[in-house]
Amino acid sequence: PIPETNPEKGWKYFSSSIYYITAVKTNWEKSRDDCRKRGADLLIINSREEQFGRNEAWLGLTDAVTEGVWKWVDGSALTTEFWAKGEPNNYENDDCAITGFKKASSNILVWADFPCGHPVFGICEKRLTGYSKLD
Repeated sequence: PIPETNPEKGWKYFSSSIYYITAVKTNWEKSRDDCRKRGADLLIINSREEQFGRNEAWLGLTDAVTEGVWKWVDGSALTTEFWAKGEPNNYENDDCAITGFKKASSNILVWADFPCGHPVFGICEKRLTGYSKLD
């Protein structure tokens, strides 16, 4: 059996990845750098179940290369979306995405586009090799 908590302090297991929520609020680029130093990258969400946490936190999702074309940090296209109503809206040239958008009128976790310099937590994801999803 695979434990829910990875031996690496602070990492949580789900499906075929482990996740780490940063303890410090910072901008998108610094959050991504922190994840990379941990051998991971910012979170890529593939299902509703993969969304967790209650704080606003960076996703590995940006439209900085082409406005309006959202891509994950691994270069893949956005296919699973949980945007809050009216989002993304590019209100302040918002090129990065968060989960846990507090201003949403929703009881489920939803996303919003934010300015990349805004300080929020980050969620790192490290894919595990050699494991498959347990049914």
